[in-house]
Amino acid sequence: MKYLVYKKIWLAAAVIFLFGQSVFADERFYTGADLSYVNELEACGASYREQGKKVDPFALFASKGAQLVRVRLWHNADWTNYSDLEDVTKTLQRAKDNKMKTLLDFHYSDTWTDPEKQFIPKAWAQITDTNELAKVLYDYTTETLAALDKKGLLPDMVQVGNETNIEILQQEKTLVHGIPNWQRNATLFKSGIKAVRDYSKKANQKIEIVLHIAQPENALWWFKQAKENGVTDYDIIGLSYYPQWSEYKLPQLPEAIRELKATYQKDVMIVETAYPWTLKNFDKAGNVLNKKALQPDFPATAKGQLMYLLTLTQLVKKAGGLGVIYWEPAWVSTRCKTLWARGSHWENASFFDATRHNNALPAFLFFNAQYTK
Repeated sequence: MKYLVYKKIWLAAAVIFLFGQSVFADERFYTGADLSYVNELEACGASYREQGKKVDPFALFASKGAQLVRVRLWHNADWTNYSDLEDVTKTLQRAKDNKMKTLLDFHYSDTWTDPEKQFIPKAWAQITDTNELAKVLYDYTTETLAALDKKGLLPDMVQVGNETNIEILQQEKTLVHGIPNWQRNATLFKSGIKAVRDYSKKANQKIEIVLHIAQPENALWWFKQAKENGVTDYDIIGLSYYPQWSEYKLPQLPEAIRELKATYQKDVMIVETAYPWTLKNFDKAGNVLNKKALQPDFPATAKGQLMYLLTLTQLVKKAGGLGVIYWEPAWVSTRCKTLWARGSHWENASFFDATRHNNALPAFLFFNAQYTK
């Protein structure tokens, strides 16, 4: 039965890609990419190719139909010179130059935040009063937006936190998993949200607010608790959807999207997803996506990666979702170091073929395919 369900979805996606013209073309629906790593990788010698010719990656993504670029921002990372305001400004400018909309992802940390860790920036670590911390959060968010505004780079969307399943801005030594302390959590979220709303009004430019939770099963309880604690002033429910770590299989995903959209009257967008085109490793950095990431009917091949994306995006569109953003499709292997190794942990899930000098893979076709509702 599972095989038949996947096969039906796979065939539908293929038909849409090859023949379909969406009758809902006037509806807002985004396909995009998180390109946070590009500046760093190019500094480390990375080059990108299409049909053997070197290309500017931002121009390539735009030409293939990517409509939205997402970029992360760390507060003050002392282990890298990237993902700071200067680097983010460069990324936003490159996206704007190629006429793509932008989503700024505040991690509110000096390092990666995710469902397992939400570490407070070192500069704020001595602040124990929640209201004082909320004020610092408000000021930082405002100052960041003001700096971008001066350069004409206000983002179209802002994420207030990244994969905030657990309580945000926690001390590393006393990190608590599980249900957040909502009295504190809600105060901090409301402050970040208010900063974006206030600056949007001041600048007379619409900035949509995204709250981001990893995996749909977690979003179902998190947004319920957020609403119960007064966190309601946002525009988009952002989801990470990685089958490797989710209880939800692809055919179940529309159920969660419809429930979230109907319950909270918010748009729902997949702001992170990925799929491997190979299981081979090309450097000393181990691959994050492995055999566990594979889904029925979608092998770890260039075609399998594309069909996963076509299928996923068709399901999101059919469920009334707002779009799909692919996480780090340009994170190719270079001499750059991560916190864990030299190289890329994601080159087997990028949109570039490491066996052919980073030549563009068929996955680029997902951006401009026509999806029906």
